[in-house]
Amino acid sequence: MKKVFRNADEAIHDIPDNATIMLGGFGLCGIPENSITALVKKGVKGLTCISNNAGVDGFGLGLLLETRQIKKMISSYVGENAEFERQLLAGELEVELTPQGTLAEKIRAGGAGIPAFYTATGYGTEVAEGKEVKVFDGKNYIMEQSLTADFAIVKAWKGDTMGNLVFKATARNFNPMMATAGKVTIAEVEELVQPGELDPNEIHTPGIFVQRIFQGANYEKRIEQRTVRR
Repeated sequence: MKKVFRNADEAIHDIPDNATIMLGGFGLCGIPENSITALVKKGVKGLTCISNNAGVDGFGLGLLLETRQIKKMISSYVGENAEFERQLLAGELEVELTPQGTLAEKIRAGGAGIPAFYTATGYGTEVAEGKEVKVFDGKNYIMEQSLTADFAIVKAWKGDTMGNLVFKATARNFNPMMATAGKVTIAEVEELVQPGELDPNEIHTPGIFVQRIFQGANYEKRIEQRTVRR
């Protein structure tokens, strides 16, 4: 099976309108910058995007929000995007805010084939509205359904042509679990190497979960909020 693609445009070529897409990363760390740009260029619309964040104005998922290509966001943190806030308040964007740990587990469970699980997080809040509640050892838990996607797009530090991936630092948040939860997983990497060049003990995502891989370019790796000492 040929997994290596020349660039982002080729790797995302068949993502259709109204697709559900997971996009890895934590804040602006480890986000698939090249693939997001390719989606903007392709012009697909009606997307449901599952991501820890919604990017910022002019970068990350903020680019897809500006072009109105996103119909619904399922995420846990959206505080740095003014366009997201505007669309939400104007009723132009569906939003499903999910506690961060719950979102991570919904994705992990989806990749593991677990349809639902119980968590105490969110009980007694709006998060629990309409969800089944059960009591375990005298404590209330709500049932959360797992998440899967038509496509999972992740960004790794290194990968080989078989699809094995190594993530670096904060990029290990959400990327590895999303790679297991997509029907088709697309990985963009900073460095693409040949099989055998990665230490098997350091691989975070085995290639069996990855259908497409390409070497990205021109990563900005922006800092979301720069704080310096006076």
